[in-house]
Amino acid sequence: MRLLSTMLLLCTALPPTASAAARHTDADTTILVDRVQVTAIKQGTVLRSQPVAATILGSRVLEGSHVGAVKHLSQRVPNLHIPDYGSRMTSSVYVRGLGARIDQPVMGMNVDNVPVMNKDCYDTELSDVERIEILRGPQSTLYGRNTMGGVINIYTRSPLAYQGTRLSAEYGSGNTWRLRASTYHKFGDSFGIALAGFYTRSDGFFPNLATGRNCDGEQMGGGRFKLQWRGKNGLRIDNTLAFSLLDQGGYPYAYIGPEIVRDGQTVIRPGEIRYNDPAGYRRTTLSDGLTLRFDAGRCSLSSITAYHYSDDAMTLDQDFLPLSYFTLRQARTEHTFSQELVVRSRDEGRYRWLAGLFGFYRRSAMDAPVLFKRDGIEELILRNANSGPVFRYDTDAEELLLSSDFRNPAFGAALYHESSFRLGRWTLTAGIRADFEHTRLHYRSRAKFDYSLSISGGPAGQHTAAIDDRSTLKRSYLQLLPKATVLYSFDEVRNLYFSIAKGYKAGGFNTQLFSDILQEKLKAQMASGVDDTDPGLMSYRPEKSWNFELGGHFSCAQGILRGDFSLFWILCRDQQLTVFPAGSSTGRMMTNAGRSRSLGGELSLQILPHRNVVLDAAYGYTDARFVRYDNGHSDFSGNRIPYAPGHTLSLGAEWSIPTGAGWLHEVVLHAGVRGTGPICWDEANTLRQDFYLLPDASVSLRHSRYALDFWGRNLTDTRHDVFWFKSMGNEFVQRGRPRTLGVTLSIRIN
Repeated sequence: MRLLSTMLLLCTALPPTASAAARHTDADTTILVDRVQVTAIKQGTVLRSQPVAATILGSRVLEGSHVGAVKHLSQRVPNLHIPDYGSRMTSSVYVRGLGARIDQPVMGMNVDNVPVMNKDCYDTELSDVERIEILRGPQSTLYGRNTMGGVINIYTRSPLAYQGTRLSAEYGSGNTWRLRASTYHKFGDSFGIALAGFYTRSDGFFPNLATGRNCDGEQMGGGRFKLQWRGKNGLRIDNTLAFSLLDQGGYPYAYIGPEIVRDGQTVIRPGEIRYNDPAGYRRTTLSDGLTLRFDAGRCSLSSITAYHYSDDAMTLDQDFLPLSYFTLRQARTEHTFSQELVVRSRDEGRYRWLAGLFGFYRRSAMDAPVLFKRDGIEELILRNANSGPVFRYDTDAEELLLSSDFRNPAFGAALYHESSFRLGRWTLTAGIRADFEHTRLHYRSRAKFDYSLSISGGPAGQHTAAIDDRSTLKRSYLQLLPKATVLYSFDEVRNLYFSIAKGYKAGGFNTQLFSDILQEKLKAQMASGVDDTDPGLMSYRPEKSWNFELGGHFSCAQGILRGDFSLFWILCRDQQLTVFPAGSSTGRMMTNAGRSRSLGGELSLQILPHRNVVLDAAYGYTDARFVRYDNGHSDFSGNRIPYAPGHTLSLGAEWSIPTGAGWLHEVVLHAGVRGTGPICWDEANTLRQDFYLLPDASVSLRHSRYALDFWGRNLTDTRHDVFWFKSMGNEFVQRGRPRTLGVTLSIRIN
């Protein structure tokens, strides 16, 4: 703390010069953004002058670092961890000790101001992105539910700021191809259109020994049409239409238990990926967002209208063994409509304000049949039923279908306001949001099982256990989400701030547990005819937090050094955790821990020792622990929260070497390293991934019209785990990507 204070005092004593500011822009740090293409609805364009911990990545950094998806931002941003495992449906995000694997996200995401309200669609291709803003800490007052960890704002390239055609082809390890094409045209000074498309494919990296093929290959394609118009009367119109198609393998989960032997034959060994039934993920998405903004005399009025459609299907060999236990196919179709109105003052005087109204409607339908095969029937149904000496159950059935259908409509509305007063160097900001949501789950669960029953060795009689349950669960949530900040500004980009904010993540339903519930109902009917299933398992409560943060932005040594820091303390209640029920259960569920707390700090630095050299660093520390959590079997108070890393680290150095040649303007050398860990995998903290480092490097040959990049990631081929879980009591992990090398050719036609 003393070191930070001393550094800040030194920095404020040395103001940056104009030449330093120019070098900042050259380095693509994106302090200031061209106001021609920006439609700043809620935050201003100069985030470093505001009381928020923010990381901003411009197009030069994104392209030079080959950021092709949101998960590639992991570790580049302090305390942001987005593990790459499973399929693109997973999209788990952890920040500052908060996060969960399934259901509600901890960070919101907006593309061209349009919210992406289903986190299953977060992991898509980032094509022709102008910049990405990652705001950490609760953004619930302005952005609402499921932004208690922050928000990711993505802005695509504007046809009013850039004209021409861009082509890109990339080839890398795993026979991975990435093709992109886009064209931008402006008609007059006020109207522009952009058309962009992409296609990616990969053979994958992890072989499934049961099939002899890689299990994580994928193909994905899509496009975007963007229209922008700027009227002379202050009216702005932006519309972005986008679609994508995905066909993916996935789930390269390696078994890590003891060797399994059946009939004298080894079925699977530790470390092997070996499952026999198909697994994969398919997804179709379509979205359209219309943003209207009218700048009047003293205020601006903005309207954001959005529609999002997704149709996906996940197929799983859910035991992940070369045995015929059970499979799952989860197919879901979702339509989401949202409308937001924002009124914001334009007066740059002492008092500024913002008010908004937001509403959404979501209609979701999901079918999730679980098919038990012979091994699953014997091990999970009959063995449990035959645990006593009196009753003997048997069946000739080769398959048992557990069918679950869900219809999940939801709607919500919010009203919010924020006011800001400037008193000399001090700025006081306060805001509040009233957020309401109502959700329902209409479900039908069905199963029919024919079996024989003998008592004490007597003759066997034929019986049938049949379940056909249908019901509706209803939940409503109303939250008041306040926020208050105090900012002291030394100048436009150097300041100190303190903030208090409430975060909120909506509750939901445990649809992934219904197959287990249906199994228990069958067993109970076979044994006694009585169903004693706990109905409380079907849903989970909202998660709420209070975030206290001290931070600042600084620049010193004539702009050679600049950075941001923050210290945070988060008190969380009813934190949502993904857990695996005890025993040989097949599903997973969301539950609520009693209380938890997270504290830590973040530091981002950029050093410009020479106009052609850029050094950057980003470090995050988090100590997230349970304060009170007893699941009825064990008390985990004081233990670390699973899946949240204790440290994130990113170091990078870039050297641009001008050549003076007509055909080659510069050679850019880049070297960096990213680190994460330790990560505890379970509530008991008995399993963990230690801290690891992944180095990367690239060499770029650049001209104004073309560029050729040679790059590599995880150059040391460091072995690390990115995920751990249990299924039927068996443990599995997914290894991180091995060393990958590639080459990228980019062409720009003006």
